[in-house]
Amino acid sequence: MSDDLLRLAQERLDADRRYNEALTSLDRAIARANERTELSRDDFPALATALCVFLQQITAFVDTKDRELAAKAAVRLTEHERALEAIPELRTQVAVLQRTLQMLKRELTNPPFAHDHQSSERRPGREHELRLADSPATYIAFEDRFRGTPEEIRAKLGQYVPRFAGASDVLDVGCGRGEFLVLLKQHGIGARGVDANREMVAAARERGVDASEADALAYLTALPDASLGGLMAAQVVEHLEPAYLIRLLEVAFHKLRPGSPVVVETINPACWLAFFSSYLRDFTHVRPIHPDTLQYLLQASGFERVSIEYSAPVPEQVRMKSVELPAAAASISDPASGALAHIAHIANANAAVLNHLLFTYLDYAAIGYRS
Repeated sequence: MSDDLLRLAQERLDADRRYNEALTSLDRAIARANERTELSRDDFPALATALCVFLQQITAFVDTKDRELAAKAAVRLTEHERALEAIPELRTQVAVLQRTLQMLKRELTNPPFAHDHQSSERRPGREHELRLADSPATYIAFEDRFRGTPEEIRAKLGQYVPRFAGASDVLDVGCGRGEFLVLLKQHGIGARGVDANREMVAAARERGVDASEADALAYLTALPDASLGGLMAAQVVEHLEPAYLIRLLEVAFHKLRPGSPVVVETINPACWLAFFSSYLRDFTHVRPIHPDTLQYLLQASGFERVSIEYSAPVPEQVRMKSVELPAAAASISDPASGALAHIAHIANANAAVLNHLLFTYLDYAAIGYRS
């Protein structure tokens, strides 16, 4: 117990003692008065004094009790606040532990996934993948927390499903937890996925979709030419080195059948909010890719009708606001009003520029077709 609480407890005990003494004195005064057959005027001062002392002591007792209770409540509140501050850390640790337990359970129940399409060569500059592979549960828990729930991801990726209408043999590169594969399955579109993270593959398989653990480029290279009816890569290319990405797109071109779509979605670094939040937050990102760059890479790989589609607009409440002047103020010709209107015009122009740079769309997709 703190010194303040000890002091307040002692003050409350002292007040309690004085209160009991005053109550005893009042009881005695009343008893003496009751012994008399008739009270005289001289008896009232003693009763009044005993009553006043009692009222003073009960007030002091209540005051010290209140202060002690308030101090104890403040201590409890501080303890609760400290406990609440630890909740985010506990939530993160629990999420990783849950994913780790799921991983261990699967490894004990089923043999490891076959690496049929793993490349014997490691990508240059990707040594960190070896370390991440040792703790796949940590990264999938990271995705669970920051990318969104499977339901949120399916709602976001649903806009791309019409691009694959009527297609078959679609490949989802970096399929993750299988959200897009589930959407394709619901629409009767035959598809399978590939991901380098075995826990992601396990999560996808639990949703009843076809997913394999493999290196994307090695997997694609092993496929026959013109064997795919479409290719999807959502939030993948920002994890790749430039040389690897260029080769991946070139190989994908040859593995797709003529007229088949390719959809490559990534974070929009041209939106500063997306770059400084979504992009930098993920420690596995290698480099951002500007929309113009990704469009060019698809075109250079042979794809035609390549377009850029933006998604996930920054919420309006986050964007910079414009200054709205009443129509009457804008029409007044006096110098002060004119200066105010000029300032408002400049502020609105600057807000528009900053909104265009900072707060546009968080993601974009480069979409093309095999010629």
